[in-house]
Amino acid sequence: MSADRLLTTILARADTGARFLVILGAAAMVAIVSGQVIMRYVFNGSFDWADEASRIAFVWTIFLAVPMGIRDGTHVGIELLVNRFPPALRMMVSRVMSALAAAMMLVIFWTSVVVALATWSERLGAINLTSSVFFFPVILGALHSALHLSRMALFPPQPESLA
Repeated sequence: MSADRLLTTILARADTGARFLVILGAAAMVAIVSGQVIMRYVFNGSFDWADEASRIAFVWTIFLAVPMGIRDGTHVGIELLVNRFPPALRMMVSRVMSALAAAMMLVIFWTSVVVALATWSERLGAINLTSSVFFFPVILGALHSALHLSRMALFPPQPESLA
């Protein structure tokens, strides 16, 4: 199996898992916040854990969705100058920028692991969970993003004008 095919297979499975967790996180946010609103305005009470649980779901949803935006090319980019380059130079710039972004994601991955380990003993107030739970999606999202960016740098899709 070629390296490109192996990386594509790994990324396809990671994308499927991330997509499932993003949908689950968004559904959890909607359910928790809706339940909290009903509790406050209808029953004049509240859940102690709703704020922290919805914040955890939000963070997980956002950081696990980042790699899918990278894969689809939906993140904001400034292409005013690059679009004026010849196709071969545009491809080279794309590959270099993808490699630099992959390196940055690996730095974020490593730093998040270090911070998660350092904050492991800290607990959240209303939920008996480690505060490192906020760093887990950053770790997963950064690694997943680095894989997508590495694939884009190593095996870019060939435009018709270069093929």
